[in-house]
Amino acid sequence: MTVSVVLYTSDLRVHDHPPLRAALEGAQEVLPVFVRDPAVDRAGFAAPNRLAFLADCLTDLDRGLRDRGGRLVVREGDTVSEVRALVRQTDADEVHMAAGVTAFARARESRLRRALEADGCRLYVHDGVVDVVPPGEVLPYGSDHFAVFTPYFKRWTAEPLRVPLAASRSVRVPSGVRSERIPRRTAVTGVSPALAVGGESEGRRLLGSWLADHVDTYQDRHDDLAGDVTSRLSPHLHFGTVSATEAVHRASGRGGPGAEAFVRQVCWRDFHHQVLAARPEAAGADYRPRQDRWRRGAGAEADLAAWREGRTGYPVVDAAMRQLAHEGWMHNRGRLITASFLVKTLYIDWREGARHFLSLLVDGDIANNQLNWQWVAGTGTDTRPQRVLNPVRQARRYDPDGSYVRRWVPELAGLEGPAVHEPWRLTGLDRASFDYPDPVVELSEGLARFREARSSS
Repeated sequence: MTVSVVLYTSDLRVHDHPPLRAALEGAQEVLPVFVRDPAVDRAGFAAPNRLAFLADCLTDLDRGLRDRGGRLVVREGDTVSEVRALVRQTDADEVHMAAGVTAFARARESRLRRALEADGCRLYVHDGVVDVVPPGEVLPYGSDHFAVFTPYFKRWTAEPLRVPLAASRSVRVPSGVRSERIPRRTAVTGVSPALAVGGESEGRRLLGSWLADHVDTYQDRHDDLAGDVTSRLSPHLHFGTVSATEAVHRASGRGGPGAEAFVRQVCWRDFHHQVLAARPEAAGADYRPRQDRWRRGAGAEADLAAWREGRTGYPVVDAAMRQLAHEGWMHNRGRLITASFLVKTLYIDWREGARHFLSLLVDGDIANNQLNWQWVAGTGTDTRPQRVLNPVRQARRYDPDGSYVRRWVPELAGLEGPAVHEPWRLTGLDRASFDYPDPVVELSEGLARFREARSSS
């Protein structure tokens, strides 16, 4: 009886899964495996929200495999050691897995390949499972990656799209293989109160309902903070419970400006993956150094704490930061506003913001988180590194009636009109009627400080 192992990482689904399909076609029995590796936690994964969402995903993946006659084997320990032990136990000939993009993932693949070759087992690493277009698939002349999004998008859209695979009907698993108990969300402490549900079943339901109800208005309303017609698929794309390729296929099949705008956002994800794959040091170092001398000391620490807690005195910034704490997710426009405020208005190192986001974001992806932060900071791929987003203007444009602010900053729930975005302008009894801090800095002061710092760098 021939056996293949499928090592699951960031691809926790049964639909459109090339490694699983290849393993089923090449062996009589297949062993689906997920390894809880402490090294992944040490690398920064072990945030409560992602652990809770992961527990949902593993439970749902096991259910999906059992519906097809199989099951998920969960092990805890070093990935290479655990997979090697399972290969020896089952006498497997092959191991299949999805290609990763981070330095950690690639080092893991190399270690696993060497260990399996020593045992006479072959490792197959499949591209196009996590991404639509794998890193390195499209390249500009004279470089190993695209550094600007627009030319990348043009090449990306010209690439032939892989046809999504249907879920396999049957998965036969070898008997007698021990599994750890699948973790449960309820065992994780420190989880955001309104964290979304994880798992392929929920991801596919969400994709279907969003395409039916909201994709047509996405182009016009994707920045609407209160309306929030975003897909909220980012956690599912991060954990691979929804295939990015299938999402693009299904959206493209509907056509229209909304679908095109959504596909463009998926392309941004691939763009950042190909940048990080070529420049892994960008996870912690400036992609394009600006010689910034970021603020430090007691004043900067106090401002950073106010930003984290949603107490900056700028309502739209505070609303977005409180949404992050409550849901483990933040509207994309909110991410841009809060990031710009931290790095350019407060002139605090983007790494501080990226670290806080990763501690809470359920979709906390190293490539997208770090490189989006660098884009906003002007140290990444943004072609306008000096741009500064004014939070008051942003609020007036994307939350014109203040609904988003009032939802997340209840201290201001009684305010109407412009006052909800600039409560510091109120005086007397009106100002005394709510407990909300004054701004930590005047916007003009923050802008001048940033421009002086950059010009002198």
